[in-house]
Amino acid sequence: MKELRLNLGRRSYNINIKAGLLGDKTMFGELADRDVLIVSNETVAKLYLEQLNRVINAKRRFSMELPDGESFKTLDTVTQIYDALLAHQFSRDSILVALGGGVVGDITGFAAATFQRGIQFFQIPTTLLAQVDSSVGGKTGVNHALGKNMIGSFYQPQRVIIDITTLNSLPNRQLSAGLAEVIKYGLICDAPFFQWLEENIENLLKRDPISLEYAIHRSCEIKADIVRRDEHETDVRALLNFGHTFGHAIETATNYEICLHGEAVAIGMCLAIELSKRHGLIDSATQKRIKQLIRHANLPTELPAGVSAQTIIDLMKIDKKIVAGASRLILLRNIGQAFITKDFKQEILMEMLQEYPRCSS
Repeated sequence: MKELRLNLGRRSYNINIKAGLLGDKTMFGELADRDVLIVSNETVAKLYLEQLNRVINAKRRFSMELPDGESFKTLDTVTQIYDALLAHQFSRDSILVALGGGVVGDITGFAAATFQRGIQFFQIPTTLLAQVDSSVGGKTGVNHALGKNMIGSFYQPQRVIIDITTLNSLPNRQLSAGLAEVIKYGLICDAPFFQWLEENIENLLKRDPISLEYAIHRSCEIKADIVRRDEHETDVRALLNFGHTFGHAIETATNYEICLHGEAVAIGMCLAIELSKRHGLIDSATQKRIKQLIRHANLPTELPAGVSAQTIIDLMKIDKKIVAGASRLILLRNIGQAFITKDFKQEILMEMLQEYPRCSS
């Protein structure tokens, strides 16, 4: 088993990565003699809830299924969790378990952070995107009609349990969406990992377990190191948002109906790369190499039809990464060399967004 430790003092926790962990009772010893509420969604619960119930030895155990999809990542959905916790008279020593993808993890984590001012929770991510990104680092929250993840909290889980066999049931499109976040790690700070991805992308798409385990472990390793240095995103952690400012704007502009999160991030990374090139930071050969890997991962590189430059600009103005009224973007000097800046030219940004290719439909 691969095991990482995210060292945050009293908030430290383990990230366990291995095939078959959902059936390993030793992973869930901390739940013994506790009141446990498992939060899943209607898709994942059918696949894994019964298996998880068999290995959790709790004082009282309940489960609930949320609707599936980013459009349900709202305060109304969080209220459903509060309702269940209160109906079953959960106390502050109770624990939540998030079984699902990033939406389930974010919602459950936010409920844990705010119920009775904070109770513990486990992350059991079942999608590649959640395994390499959202389950690690303690970002929890929900969306608002005017912006993605605008309501939330930094609140660390008690443990992250990654069973890579859950990826066997993941649709191909969802697998590719997760690969966008994996590619991101190579782009921002690890050129050798990016090269490894170029050489092993076919194995990842074929769900080779050894390749997947390595990609997940390395991604979590990079994120854990960055979060350890900057838990609350005051500095270096912002690098993890590479492609996300554009991506979140795309998701909001399309009402979360066109792109999966990872697909929007892939497009966002392409926009950040184009902007980097137009500022003379990278050359065309580097841009071509990056876009080739993104396309090889079966990810989109063009903006959705009908999303205007002005819409993206307007949505970027309410992004949570704005500091002192100025937008911050993450650009590239080279593969593995990302940096945070607000010193980009607005006229170049607007021109780039106006000229950037759109999908035909």
